[in-house]
Amino acid sequence: MEIITAQKMRDIDRFSIENIGIPSMVLMENAALKVLKNININVVNSFTIICGNGNNGGDGLALARHLIVLKKQVDIFIIGSEDTLSKDCENNYKILCNMNVKVLFIKNVEDIEFIRKSMERRDVVIDAIFGTGLSREIKGIHKEVIFSINKINSYIISIDIPSGLNSDTGEILGCCVKANKTISFQFYKKGFLNYESFKYIGELIVENIGIPKSATKNFFINDYLVEKNSVKSIIPIRVNYLHKGNFGRTSIVAGSVGFTGAAYIATQAAVRSGAGLVTLCCPEKIQDILSNKLVEAMTLSFKDKEKLNDILKKSDSIAVGPGMGNNEGTLKILSNIIRYTNSPIVIDADAINVLKDNLEMLKEKNNKIVLTPHVGEMSKITGISIDTINKNRIDIARQFAKEYDIIVLLKGYNTIITDGITTMVNTTGNSAMASGGMGDCLTGIIAALMSQGLDAFEAAYVGAYIHGYSGDKLSKNRFCVNATDILEEIPFTLKELQGITS
Repeated sequence: MEIITAQKMRDIDRFSIENIGIPSMVLMENAALKVLKNININVVNSFTIICGNGNNGGDGLALARHLIVLKKQVDIFIIGSEDTLSKDCENNYKILCNMNVKVLFIKNVEDIEFIRKSMERRDVVIDAIFGTGLSREIKGIHKEVIFSINKINSYIISIDIPSGLNSDTGEILGCCVKANKTISFQFYKKGFLNYESFKYIGELIVENIGIPKSATKNFFINDYLVEKNSVKSIIPIRVNYLHKGNFGRTSIVAGSVGFTGAAYIATQAAVRSGAGLVTLCCPEKIQDILSNKLVEAMTLSFKDKEKLNDILKKSDSIAVGPGMGNNEGTLKILSNIIRYTNSPIVIDADAINVLKDNLEMLKEKNNKIVLTPHVGEMSKITGISIDTINKNRIDIARQFAKEYDIIVLLKGYNTIITDGITTMVNTTGNSAMASGGMGDCLTGIIAALMSQGLDAFEAAYVGAYIHGYSGDKLSKNRFCVNATDILEEIPFTLKELQGITS
């Protein structure tokens, strides 16, 4: 699914109407019907519908008509006056008038009392005040109406976007409706990715309102959600006659004294994700500990430099960083891997930390690099504050990826994966997974997928999806999900996503 800005949404709407010939009233009608589809009309019988004077308000008026036809109790309010209505909003208002339906215009603060009384006795409040075009701070009567909506203990549904949320940035424009559910149309809005926006969106549903592909192909859209069907089409299929050599060699360079868990999790994740042969390269002091735990992977000491160099050069993918320590030794190992190996590389954890003041090293690579920072690590290596990154996750990740010609996987709520041109946003995963070792697990998954032939960019976003999807399944019955839980779930997730059932 595409992720778009408000301007691109306007451009696509205009093209659909003016070039393809779809009447704007048809799109509005489709929008109203899709909102109706997401209301349990067998249970809910009364509504307060609060409309603005633009096309979002027109959606609300069209919805009101359908609810009235279904014999529901509907109170309809428009903020403003009749002479300020947009053309399509006015058309839907006139239809209601022809049906002898009462519509009350809210022209001053005193009139808001009518809305309050309606909300107190109705089951559901419909927010149809502002749509994606809003960019100014909300003031005056609109602000007072939104305050009143948020004070009422009613179930609130926002049409397309909660009124007051900036569609591009997710920032609050003075005030914002706190919806229980948002029914958005056609595309995922970029502002939904902001960390703060989920507090206002509630449950999000994106509905197709009939805009054809021929309308979108004329506009360059390069931001997408990772979706289950696209992941299914990419996961390697295991044909009966294939053997371990067909599924690649993965080397995991990880671990130090006191941090054997990180090395274990990353290595075991690669094993469980289907890599044919997995080797853990680690300090000699912890090799025996990990050899006893990793019965399906080989281990090799950093001390055996000749064998180490040979293994790394033969690898189909390399992951480096988990549990290594932020020190000169880690920097030296990372530098050698980047400069002297030809495999795609996943750089994580301490291998990211040592890049601070050494970023030019990334340009010396011989193959693709996937960098997997969380926001703290991203802040450390870029010098950009955490707050600024959280407000501009796509733009900052994309700019960094483009500058260093790498793939950036910026972890967190709505993980960003970008090669500097195309950006994928992964929405799987949840806060039950917020525990140590999760990043190490993701690193191993991505490395294993690369060794099995996936392009580094594909491996990054597919790996993120698998990781989060596994956590989502497990968290349905658990308060928290640990990295070792994910390790056990990975093969089942892969099998499910391939569409294979036992």
